[in-house]
Amino acid sequence: MSSPEVQEIIKQMGGAIGANSGLGGILKFDFGDSGSVLIDGKATPNTVSDGAGKNADCTITVSLDTFQKMVKGELDGTSAFMQGKLRVAGDMGLAMKLGPVLQKARG
Repeated sequence: MSSPEVQEIIKQMGGAIGANSGLGGILKFDFGDSGSVLIDGKATPNTVSDGAGKNADCTITVSLDTFQKMVKGELDGTSAFMQGKLRVAGDMGLAMKLGPVLQKARG
């Protein structure tokens, strides 16, 4: 079970991305002990759920603090990656589609 902070992210992102995230794949945000968020961009409509125990085409490992800065627009994904604050496993092309998803999450 994810932390209350991660549950809130799931709720907010689910409402923000709507039926089509534009990902075309399954993306997982892994927040370590706090939990994870899975965006299923292959499902119709797209879904956002708890990612515990689920596989993804791309997994992004990031702290909650860094993720919040990215959502607020205070830090972009490329900078976070270059600074070692974000790790990507799997489909790097899918990770590159993260910007528009975070813009949708910003509202």
